[in-house]
Amino acid sequence: MIRLRPHHLLCTQGYSGKGYDSGFVAHMNEVVEQLRNVPGTKITLTFSTDTLCSCCPHKEGEDLCDTQEKVKRFDRKTVEYFGLEEKEYVYQDLIREIDEKMTPEMLADICQGCSWFPISACRRNICGGR
Repeated sequence: MIRLRPHHLLCTQGYSGKGYDSGFVAHMNEVVEQLRNVPGTKITLTFSTDTLCSCCPHKEGEDLCDTQEKVKRFDRKTVEYFGLEEKEYVYQDLIREIDEKMTPEMLADICQGCSWFPISACRRNICGGR
């Protein structure tokens, strides 16, 4: 079962092969490939460290990141905008719901301060032509 923290629902959509190091990129490629290409993939939404955090060089411990305040803000805003709960979801269904509601302004608000946001495919992949 893939565990995702709320803001990683956005990161997995904007991801385009870049990452912190080769181990992180290899792991991210594997997880994102399944999420994007295996219909019906179930995830558990967690308000803590998740499957992607496991290979991140910023992870300092369980529910502890060296940019803790920032990632918790990303998570909190994602939860507030979309009414998310810690439970199981079908990834593709949840992404469809989020993408239908997302505006460029909401995305910019959630992702403010993210070093990947300016260089990723987030805006294009999540907001499309909006």
